[in-house]
This record gives sequence, structure tokens and C-alpha cells, in this order.
Amino acid sequence: MARFRVETELLGSADVCFELSLSVDAHTASMKGSGERAVAGASGTMALGDTVTWQARHFGVRFRMTSAITAYEHPSRFVDEQVHGPFHRWRHEHTFIPQERERTLMIDSVEYEPPLGPVGAIVDRAILGRYMRQLIQARNTWLKHTLEATA
Repeated sequence: MARFRVETELLGSADVCFELSLSVDAHTASMKGSGERAVAGASGTMALGDTVTWQARHFGVRFRMTSAITAYEHPSRFVDEQVHGPFHRWRHEHTFIPQERERTLMIDSVEYEPPLGPVGAIVDRAILGRYMRQLIQARNTWLKHTLEATA
């Protein structure tokens, strides 16, 4: 099982950051580099039990992953988990901690098990782990700039 954590300080209340992080449109815009888009399921702002199927291109290969919101504690925490997709297991916990001056510390805790057993573990250590962290960081940079532009 691979794990990583990314902390990002955002300008905005926990409520605003929470809602933006659950927006299908915001997710699509933040992942523009991989062409990620929703092809089935929820639209707008997701809530507990919602599922969405994402399609994206990574490493030149098109992937589909259906994820579900499996935990929802407005405005402090939600979890999305893979229901169907390329990973043996994928769990992404988003935590929002209010800070001073209308800022929020967003913590992404990701746990996943790559596909392909031992071969997948080798690929994860060589490439995938770093790539996954960079995807989350790129998404968070987009969120940060979007919130700053609207402040």
C-alpha cells in the first residue's frame, strides 16, 4: 500500500474550500493537463454517496475510474474512494482545518494500491508515486489560484 500526504494553505473559509473541492467542474478544470473529465454520474457539487466516472489520459493511455464520496462531514472532511478503475485500491481523504485570516489548511491523505501486483509496486516506486503526488499538487495549485483570484 502506497501513501502520501500533501498540505496546502488556501485563501478562503473551510466551507468555501470544502465546496470547491467537491465541484465536478472545478475538478475537471484543475486536471486539464490530463484531459480529465466526468463521463458519467454526479455533476455540480458532489455529496455523500455520489459517484462520478472520470476519464483521463496518463502516460499516453486512456483510463476510466469511478469514485464515490464515502464520507462527508461538512465543512471539515470528505473521502472519495475508487469503486471501479485502474487501481487495486484508491482512497483520498480531504481534510479542511480553519486558520487565521480566512485561510484554510487543506490536507490530502492518499492511500492506494497500484495494479499489476509486484510489477505495479516497482512502477509505483520508480514513477507512479511521484506522478500521483504531482497530480494532487497541481490540482491544489489550481484551487489556490482560483480562490485567490476570487478574493
